[in-house]
Amino acid sequence: MDDLLEAPTNTFIRIAEVWVPEGDRLVLATGTYDGLEGFGAASARATFAKGEGLPGKAWAEARPIVLRTLDDSTFHRAKAAAASGLTAAVAIPVFAEDVLLAILVVLFADAAHVGAIEVWEDSANSLVLSDGYYGTAEEFERVSKATTFGHGQGLPGGVWASETPILMRDLGASYGFLRSESAGKAGLKTGLGLPIPTPGDKIYVLTLLSAPGTPIAHRFEIWDARAERVGPEKKALRIDGLCEREGFLAPKENPPLDALSVTAWQGPIGRVLGSGLPHVQVGGAGLPAGYTQMVALPIHHENGLAYVVAWYL
Repeated sequence: MDDLLEAPTNTFIRIAEVWVPEGDRLVLATGTYDGLEGFGAASARATFAKGEGLPGKAWAEARPIVLRTLDDSTFHRAKAAAASGLTAAVAIPVFAEDVLLAILVVLFADAAHVGAIEVWEDSANSLVLSDGYYGTAEEFERVSKATTFGHGQGLPGGVWASETPILMRDLGASYGFLRSESAGKAGLKTGLGLPIPTPGDKIYVLTLLSAPGTPIAHRFEIWDARAERVGPEKKALRIDGLCEREGFLAPKENPPLDALSVTAWQGPIGRVLGSGLPHVQVGGAGLPAGYTQMVALPIHHENGLAYVVAWYL
């Protein structure tokens, strides 16, 4: 039984950090550095002004940013990253309307992995690829650069139209995934699409595409925290999920609200509900059995916190 609960460690994601504004700089709130404490020590010493380093750039430009390489010109902790085997990163700003709440930085290791992290932005009534990191999925990268999505088309377009996170399975066989043929050849199977609200009218969609052999994460969850869905109390209902051990985590049709819900400050998801901030965790209470790390990202709409998306390593 213990073998069934033991998750493999070869995830695409290695480190997650939460940076929060303190005066005119970003400071480290928390991070997951399991086995990479040298990089954690470098992060603990760092702060970033607006426009400085990867977190500061995401703050200044008010958009998600992908770094395909971590060199001195773009990443201030490049030496520590190289020593830790880190190869790429994405910074995701968390805004509540015009107010920056935090920057979630996720770092990746080992360029031999197959997987994709993409940022799509609107241009002339379509979504075009702003930037992406694909590991060894070079053909899929070429196809992605040549692809655009209309409103409601494919995974990015579906997120754009619905303004909700979307979890898509079996990408290589899915009619809803417009790049299914190249995804199948690359071995990509699971796709998670996230709306990234920012100030102004610009639309950004982040997609995380995962392969079973080198997954981005082992478990994904989407929690709905909209008041019109769960009522006036700060509560979130798990509306979708996927686990490589348990399969679908979506609720049964019309389950009791309390069966798959958490309230503010109840466990890791409840902590995001209570604070409105991203949460990252290594070990400790609240993680599903067999998982050692988790990352939870809040998505704020005009009326407050709308969704929490979590992935587990």
